[in-house]
Amino acid sequence: MTQRLTPGTAALLVTAPLLWAGNAVIGRLVHDLISPLALNFIRWVLAFAILLPLARPVLRRGSPLWPHWRRYALLGLLGIGLYNAFQYMALQTSTPINTTLVGSSMPVWMLAVGALCFGAPVTRRQLAGALLSMCGVLIVLSRGEWAQLLALRLVPGDLLMVLATVSWAFYSWLLPATREPASVRGDWAAFLMAQVLFGLGWSGAFAGAEWAAGRAHAEWGWPLAAALAFIAVGPAVLAYRFWGAGVQRAGPAVAGFFSNLTPLFAALLSAAFLGETPRLFHAVAFALIVGGIVVSSSRR
Repeated sequence: MTQRLTPGTAALLVTAPLLWAGNAVIGRLVHDLISPLALNFIRWVLAFAILLPLARPVLRRGSPLWPHWRRYALLGLLGIGLYNAFQYMALQTSTPINTTLVGSSMPVWMLAVGALCFGAPVTRRQLAGALLSMCGVLIVLSRGEWAQLLALRLVPGDLLMVLATVSWAFYSWLLPATREPASVRGDWAAFLMAQVLFGLGWSGAFAGAEWAAGRAHAEWGWPLAAALAFIAVGPAVLAYRFWGAGVQRAGPAVAGFFSNLTPLFAALLSAAFLGETPRLFHAVAFALIVGGIVVSSSRR
């Protein structure tokens, strides 16, 4: 059943896309300084270090984590390994606004994955909300001129972002499906640490393959260090905390609509850091996306 949003839940689900928009902008800014899979791996090494003082007991031999290690290995693969790797790879050839726009197909993938793989019913309100939100995405994609859609050409990064979005849809549906003890589920740091632990293994393997292929590189300095600090604290630890709590409260289908705020935030941040000025169509798109969220999450 679709749940009614509270202001607190909405705040959680709005803050996560804001931080992820910042992640896309930063990822684009440093794409010449570090290879994408190395960036993803180092990001989660730092996040692991941040979480360790808060969730050390979950790593002990008798921790309730270990009987459920297969589920956490899957969550770590989908939400930390694949999603972030695909996104940073996408930013090598695409822009932050483009990648976040492609990611805004999330409501459609959320509804499809939920219906096909988890037996979740799709309501008319959810379909209407998805339509409104996608109209907002198309307005930004066309820059307010529908003729621009006919000339649209996808780059490899856009296709990689589709794969990232599908991975995230599965991840979000699996989050509330976990059945571990309350000592893990009730402790946000332990719950995230359980995912990061296995996600480090996946992202480390991907980074190792990148290094073996001779494609790994890093130009160390203050710009890269500052970028790594931001994406480790904000988009990694805080955003995952907020998104996980929001999904638990509102459900995956409703939460998926909030991901459509990411391109709007990316447009604003791109204006500040990449010199791209927001225009009227961004405001129109924002209204449609918010309208989709309201329609999809309201009660009959």
